[in-house]
This record gives sequence, structure tokens and C-alpha cells, in this order.
Amino acid sequence: MLWSDPENEPPKELRETQAMMRRAGLLLALAMVLGMFVVGLR
Repeated sequence: MLWSDPENEPPKELRETQAMMRRAGLLLALAMVLGMFVVGLR
């Protein structure tokens, strides 16, 4: 890395995409837990 390189800051689109993927992953995890709970009740 050179001293003249820009800051290690991802672009705005990438940050938004990462936040969306994080939310999608959390939602998927909650859905899986709920699904396991429903299957366990039967």
C-alpha cells in the first residue's frame, strides 16, 4: 500500500449492499429458527 492510496473506505453502494445482506442473513436465521420450532412442535 502506498501512502497516496485512498482511505480504505468502501463505496456507498457496497456499504448499502453489505447492510442489506446482513439484514437478509438475520432474517434467514430467524426464519430457520422459527421453522425448526414449528417442526419440533409437531
